[in-house]
Amino acid sequence: MAELNVNPTRMELKKLKARLSTARRGHKLLKDKRDEMMKQFMEIVRGTGQIRKQVEDGIEKINSGFSLAAAVTSPEVLEESLMLPAREGELFIKHRSIMSINVPLYSYNRDEKNAGKLNYGFAFTSGELDSAVLNMDDLIPKMILLAEKEKTVQMLADEIEKTRRRVNALEYIMIPQYEAAIKRIVMKLDEIERGNTTRLMKVKDMMIKDQIDKRKKDDDENSPE
Repeated sequence: MAELNVNPTRMELKKLKARLSTARRGHKLLKDKRDEMMKQFMEIVRGTGQIRKQVEDGIEKINSGFSLAAAVTSPEVLEESLMLPAREGELFIKHRSIMSINVPLYSYNRDEKNAGKLNYGFAFTSGELDSAVLNMDDLIPKMILLAEKEKTVQMLADEIEKTRRRVNALEYIMIPQYEAAIKRIVMKLDEIERGNTTRLMKVKDMMIKDQIDKRKKDDDENSPE
């Protein structure tokens, strides 16, 4: 760990103590933020796992239906049948804040008048295609919800990693650097203080000695021969 290059002065010591106090407060706040984000992250992950299982099962079922439909329907008819949607839908994106992170909030509105309807005739298509298309229509809201949850999880994971790096930087680099620099300055100031005290004591001893020598000299001069 690199040491801070600071002058051993009382003014610098005061600044470092203020920085250390700020770093400790910031460290505590970031740890609390990280812990709360982890709590929210785990709750969303658990819910996301359930939704993903439902979506994957639904897609597997839909793929099986399309495979069966493709086996009994010509590619031209299949492509023409799936060319246009049976009903329209709109996707709206808003945002909500989780620990000061703006995560997406998706809402999906679609034409309920045409719910359950298909946009192709039944003469040249199979029932498997009908089931697959209707199942896909039912699965779209869950897929959008899954996209919202997984994007939220991704953004929380990125922010948790950033916060973790900041916490570690404060805990293992900045705070120890400040503490070590403060310790060095205190030791240096104590050494300077001891040196000053020693010099003052020597000066005092010299002054006392000079006074004693002067008094002896005066006594010798005033004493009768």
